Amino acid sequence: MNQQEIAEKIKALLCTQLGIEAEDLTNEIPLFADAPEGLDLDSIDSLEIIAGIDEEFGVSMTGVEKEVFYNVNSLAAYVAAHIA
Repeated sequence: MNQQEIAEKIKALLCTQLGIEAEDLTNEIPLFADAPEGLDLDSIDSLEIIAGIDEEFGVSMTGVEKEVFYNVNSLAAYVAAHIA
């Protein structure tokens, strides 16, 4: 599975688990509140992202630096580098 395929699966996961509208979610949009143009997700959302990625890809994200959660592309890059 390549990084773009992983990104598409992560986007689907975010839409399903967090109720984000697909048209609001690009690979580059910041996910959290520390970016003014971002989606304003919070720490509870990050826990859902961690659980979803672990379930979908078998990649543990516990203790990962917050930069990995910046956007879909950064999440996909991390998963691609750590997928079994």
